[in-house]
Amino acid sequence: MNFLIIGDVYSKSGRDALQKHLKNIVNENQVDFIVVNGENISHGKGINKNHYDFLKNLGVDVITSGNHIFKIKETIEFIKETKDLLRPLNMYDSLPGNGSVVVEKNGLKIRITNLMGTTFMDHVNNPYEIMDKLIEKNNSDVHIVDFHAEASAEKMALAWNYDGKITALVGTHTHVQTADEQIFPKGTAYITDIGMTGPINSIIGANPDEVIFKEKTKLPTKFIPSENIGQVRGVLIKVQNNKVYEIKRINII
Repeated sequence: MNFLIIGDVYSKSGRDALQKHLKNIVNENQVDFIVVNGENISHGKGINKNHYDFLKNLGVDVITSGNHIFKIKETIEFIKETKDLLRPLNMYDSLPGNGSVVVEKNGLKIRITNLMGTTFMDHVNNPYEIMDKLIEKNNSDVHIVDFHAEASAEKMALAWNYDGKITALVGTHTHVQTADEQIFPKGTAYITDIGMTGPINSIIGANPDEVIFKEKTKLPTKFIPSENIGQVRGVLIKVQNNKVYEIKRINII
């Protein structure tokens, strides 16, 4: 079974690129299951209901997120009705939404879990404690984790800790695709960051001018999403008999 995991879709350029390329990627790689991180899909921060529907209409099975999941007020309400739009599992229990979901497809129970890091990020609960409890009761055939985190070492440490206990851990959040895709000794597939599906010639999605101005002056600045042509970035993970035998980066303009 082939799993396609697409990195943070950023604003209109990201949406346009996904709409243009997704069908071809799916057909060429015989993709069976699609996961998309959608936390930046609406104007660079958050996901509204229209853009949730946009992803579902493209055939996306599960939508993950991160620290921007509740940037748009309406998300707080509609996420209650959508089991397949995830917010990080280790966010406060009082927040609405699921952090992990099991979807049955092609005769397999597929669990997708969304976690958030603790280094240089908004405060969340300990991801290890949350994952330990989840794994104790997990009976899925495939378990893929989107770890939305800033620090590379934090992503690596979590993945190594659960090597052999989960199918794959893919990093999101930094919007920069890393070249360290690998399969760990006990079988877990890993990449530090799958990258951003969004505008090229930008600074992680935003117009360079505003970002440079803030860096130079340290003054409050509103970042404006770039409208340059978009790219699609992510990974393809191939699983047979519940074991990963290949992880491959996707990078299409």
